Amino acid sequence: MPQLVTRVDAELVEALDELVEAGVVASRSDAVRVGLERLIDRHRRDEVGRQIVAGYVRQPQTDEEVAASDDAAARMIADEPW
Repeated sequence: MPQLVTRVDAELVEALDELVEAGVVASRSDAVRVGLERLIDRHRRDEVGRQIVAGYVRQPQTDEEVAASDDAAARMIADEPW
């Protein structure tokens, strides 16, 4: 498995060690892995969102499509037992 080497300031290490001590993560390495996974996931999700917006900009919904969605949402809300 490849390794990454990086330098971080003392405050960050202190906060990281607090997370380990609190059981939030198993180790410093685990914390770095979790942080990288979340960063990559967030970036991917943001990119999907940008692509969805670009699609709607290229081909906006018609008034009929919007009305159909509004009607469906109103029916679902009306069907709720509250």
